[in-house]
Amino acid sequence: MKREPQDILIQPLLTEKLTAMREKDNKVGFIVRGDANRVEIKRAVEVALKVRVDRVNVMNMLGKTKRLGRFAGKRPDWKKAIVTLKEGEKLEIYEGV
Repeated sequence: MKREPQDILIQPLLTEKLTAMREKDNKVGFIVRGDANRVEIKRAVEVALKVRVDRVNVMNMLGKTKRLGRFAGKRPDWKKAIVTLKEGEKLEIYEGV
């Protein structure tokens, strides 16, 4: 079953650490579906954002345990992808920020 890029890429990650990585190493971060693999993420970024991807690093992030008094809950687990763009590639969505 083939999935569309908007089904795989949930949202971009905007943190101070990833901003520094984008400026220095030409890397961008995304929150992706939990069952997506590297090949699907690479294809989705190339099709949706029209850039060439060099490599994809994927991490499973565990949700934090949160407490409110004696009640404990857990935030959901999520998957993070760090995408390295090829030399000379830029994303226009970050240029005006």
